[in-house]
Amino acid sequence: MVWVDRVESGRELVAGGCPIGTVRGAQSPTMSDRSRDFEVIVYGATGFVGVLVARHLAGYAPAGTRIALAGRSAAKLEAVKSQLNVDWPILVADSADQAAMATLAGRAHVVITTVGPYAKYGRALANACAAAGTDYVDLTGEVLFARDSIDENHELARGTGARIVHSCGFDSIPSDLGVHVLHKLIAADGAGELTDTTLVVTRMQGGVSGGTIDSMRNQVDVLKKDPTLRRVAASPYSLSPDRQAEPKLGRQSDMDTFPASEVDPSLRGRLAPFVMASYNTRVVRRSNALRDWAYGRTFKYREAMSVGASPLSPLLAVGTKLGLGALIMGLAMPPTRFVLDRLLPAPGTGPSEKTQQAGHFTMDIFTVTTTGARYTARVRAKGDPGYAATAVMLGESALALALDRAALPQSEGGVLTPATAIGDALVDRLRQAGFEITARKL
Repeated sequence: MVWVDRVESGRELVAGGCPIGTVRGAQSPTMSDRSRDFEVIVYGATGFVGVLVARHLAGYAPAGTRIALAGRSAAKLEAVKSQLNVDWPILVADSADQAAMATLAGRAHVVITTVGPYAKYGRALANACAAAGTDYVDLTGEVLFARDSIDENHELARGTGARIVHSCGFDSIPSDLGVHVLHKLIAADGAGELTDTTLVVTRMQGGVSGGTIDSMRNQVDVLKKDPTLRRVAASPYSLSPDRQAEPKLGRQSDMDTFPASEVDPSLRGRLAPFVMASYNTRVVRRSNALRDWAYGRTFKYREAMSVGASPLSPLLAVGTKLGLGALIMGLAMPPTRFVLDRLLPAPGTGPSEKTQQAGHFTMDIFTVTTTGARYTARVRAKGDPGYAATAVMLGESALALALDRAALPQSEGGVLTPATAIGDALVDRLRQAGFEITARKL
């Protein structure tokens, strides 16, 4: 491993305040422990999403936040540093080098990693952060990787106090924080517990992430090699801390189509499967279990996508379902895999700046409580969900962990979720960044 440090002492660094964007807020780092070199290290800073995250931090991290860029190539890191016009050290380390990952983790309070698929490239770094007592955030949507990380790192991280927080992007912050604010309002109103709860992707515009496709490829390959893992991946409680203690609520499918009026009487048309539901739903259920099932022991959660309210919505919903199934089957079969690999976005690629800025998403969550009351929450933001908006979510997750310690939920550490690890501190930061995160009684 080679460390390339452009500041002579390697400790007294000035970050933020660069001309890329206006620094939001006057808050300075509140971390009293200055024993580590950096508040935040961005690992994978030369990748497409890594650059976006670094750019967000350059524009919005408070002045004085000590940030470093890390990856495998010094030359590429220097190019990113020059592009961003920041005076941040660069750190060169390979994800396959366990000792390098341990050293990286030991130098930071929080490590951001955008290097996926995480099952291939992320295990050593997550483990190193758990061992070092270093908070960690990533973008994974890989259920088998998350399950392995829970098994390998949860107890270790509890012992060191590290908060290992997977899925801090479009997977799965809107889902997890949306249910979080919904639960808070219902609890404050004394309206009982959540029962049937559905997230509806009401509007969305954005590109398909090459990294997400690569993660899908990797998971398909793993399941083909080890069919015993299919039961783990298929279980609605695959990420639960105690699967035996989970309530028996019957079938909870992620691939159904159903009338929108089942969710709320105000909705029309038929809802289609949402491609990220099979992962997001498990994260939200883990949050419920980590909170001792505070959302409710009869809390059922699903996600779906609106395809409009026209008479054609049933056909569109079925077509979406068949298309998702065909994509998974196509990735599993060599002939179609060969074709798809040439048609789908490649890892490390992404849409233009103009396309990213034109993107947006709106997610509405509906629930009925045990007292019969109806509530809804909304999470909405501008920017391509998987790129521009994800860079904000990931960057603000790291800043909240590094700078807002007093506002974080009480925790012994562990492999947590965005809601249980960061909670209201992240809600507040995202609202300041322009996100709408609201809840109300219907």
